[in-house]
Amino acid sequence: MFPTGVSSVYSACSDAAGITGNILAFVLFVSPIPTFKRILRNKSTEQFSGLPYIYSLLNCLICLWYGMPFITPGVILVATVNSIGAIFQLVYVTIFIIYADKPRKLKMSGLLLSVFALFVIIAYVSMELFDSQTRRFFVGCLSIASLISMFASPLFIIKLVVKSRSVEFMPFTLSLSTFLMSLSFFVYGMFKDDAFIYVPNGIGTILGIVQLILYYYYSSKSGEGSREPLLDSYA
Repeated sequence: MFPTGVSSVYSACSDAAGITGNILAFVLFVSPIPTFKRILRNKSTEQFSGLPYIYSLLNCLICLWYGMPFITPGVILVATVNSIGAIFQLVYVTIFIIYADKPRKLKMSGLLLSVFALFVIIAYVSMELFDSQTRRFFVGCLSIASLISMFASPLFIIKLVVKSRSVEFMPFTLSLSTFLMSLSFFVYGMFKDDAFIYVPNGIGTILGIVQLILYYYYSSKSGEGSREPLLDSYA
């Protein structure tokens, strides 16, 4: 056991890391707003893809469920950040469905219903079939799998940068925010001694470092700065 003073400092540092992660995540959640302003202005989704927002919504819902006190006590900041993220992703998906052509409208609507159905199944199974310890393990494994699957986007961008030898589609502020958010939640998970938080965010931190190194290496060869980022690459 820590002395009271040390315990208070430890708790304060843990909360600071989690709150910082929430703030940085908010920066990422609002980053697609210019794209959706364009969709609203043109009343068309053009060639943009809505799939990243579907994946992000599912990821936020699973991680939100993991952070709930009756699943994992003491990590409420995981629930808060993902509840905000889920709202943003739902708004983005809704706008996309409204302005998409009929085939993509039907596809996205079906995927949205599938996401909610899957989440309901996960919630029901975790609450009805498992005790508290097994429930946390079950949902934690799902959250790790969901978060790691989201790293497909940074890997795609890294491959694109190396292939094109240009950082045109890897905006610095977005890469930096992603790195700092992953680092914040990695630290938060370490303070909480929660592998379901620090393992995936540790991987995200490493990928963030790789992105920043690539940006530094290729930025001088990219000419003018980046144009609008690939919508498929960020969620």
